[in-house]
Parts: sequence; structure tokens; C-alpha cells
Amino acid sequence: MARRRQTLSQNFLRHHATVERVVRSARLRPDDLVLEPGAGEGALTGALARASGRVVAYEIDRRLAARLRERVRPHPGVRVVRGDFTRVRPPAEPFAVVGNIPFARTTDIVRWCLASPGLTSATLLTQLEYARKRTGGYGRWTLLTVRTWPEHEWRLVSRVGRECFSPSPRTDAALMRLVRRPQPLLPPGELAAYRELVALGFTGVGGSLAASLARRYRIRQVRSAFRHQELDEATPVGLVSPEQWLRLFLDLA
Repeated sequence: MARRRQTLSQNFLRHHATVERVVRSARLRPDDLVLEPGAGEGALTGALARASGRVVAYEIDRRLAARLRERVRPHPGVRVVRGDFTRVRPPAEPFAVVGNIPFARTTDIVRWCLASPGLTSATLLTQLEYARKRTGGYGRWTLLTVRTWPEHEWRLVSRVGRECFSPSPRTDAALMRLVRRPQPLLPPGELAAYRELVALGFTGVGGSLAASLARRYRIRQVRSAFRHQELDEATPVGLVSPEQWLRLFLDLA
């Protein structure tokens, strides 16, 4: 059983205070639809059921899913689905995602969330390093974060010690929030152009963001935009914040 857990990257949440913090951070309303990926033994499931109207708990492990169905019988608003969460079609109505997700599947689950039009927020327990990278915790910003920033806010809520899980993972975890903005920071008609600019900037050609952008825009225009944002032209792309990217886009448009 331990080997099976390791294969599925399962680290079960055992800390009651962390369960409450996750649910509280999700900011659920009584009529919300919640999807829980990697429900495991149901440490979060019951608490989510008490905070929201409907919970669909996904668990890929057959034995765990069977046990979970028994445990959630007192909660008629909970439905347990055995299967891979990332292969599920997103609901047509608005929904939130909340879960202690398998660390090995974090990228797949986050990308599923970003691609789902009905998602309102995702409140996830992830590896601490992943959350720091995505939220600028190291003073650097990743392509995925910058690309999606006009429509989604990325936020590291808090650190969660490895001792809160069983079996204990090798690294600490973090509670991370991904929130869809009610209104994008750019007009919808400009989002594709913004994403093209970001993709160009992250090519790494020339060793700096300014050099990469100069492949498409006039160098004088690029220099003017950088001066306007008080950015050094030698600044590496990862050190440019999402807010600076937005302003650069508006200056270069």
C-alpha cells in the first residue's frame, strides 16, 4: 500500500488546522459547486461539504474511492468519482477547485484549471517550490504566470510543513490560490496579442527581454518603453513582473 501511495504521489493531509485554513482560504459560498481533485481519504471532503452546496470528489485509486464513498454518506451533497481529474470535462456552470493535489500531477491539474472557462478559483496544496515559482516568490516570474496574469491572479497564501502530511513528503508544501479575475486586465480583443508578446519575450534570444522584443519592434520603440517603465535594457526576462509586462504591452501596442 505504501508503494502504491508513492507511485500516485499521495501525501494525505493529517492536520486539522490546515484543513480549516484551506477551506477558509477557498472563500466558498453555500451554493458553490466544488471539484476536489485527489480526494484521497477525505480529509478535505467533509469540510468542503459543510462549506458549500455540492462537492464532486475525484480519486483515481479504486480502494480509496470505495472507502471515501462510505465516509461521505452523511453528506448528501458529495459525489465521489473514481477517475483521473484531468480527463474530466469542466462543468458548464461556474465552479471552484479545492484540493490537496498529488505533487507529481500539479502541472497537469493547474493547466486544466487555467483552460476551464467556468473556473472561478483554484485553492491548492502544492509543493512549496512550485508555488514560489508561480507567484514570484524567488523574485522571478515564469512564462505561465506572466502569460495568464491578465485573466488570473496567482497568490501564495501560506507555507504548510511536511509534518502535516502522511507519509511525509520530502519538501514542505504551500497553499496557493489561482483566481480568475471578474474582468481581465486587458480588453478581450487584446489578450491574444499580449500572449504573443510574452511568447516572443521568453524566447531568450539576445540574452535579455529588450533584445528579444527588438526582433519584432523597432529598437527605438523598445528603448522608449523600457525607459518609461524604468527598466534596464539588460534585465533578464524572468525579473520582469507581470505588471511591468502589461505596461510594456500597452507602450508597444
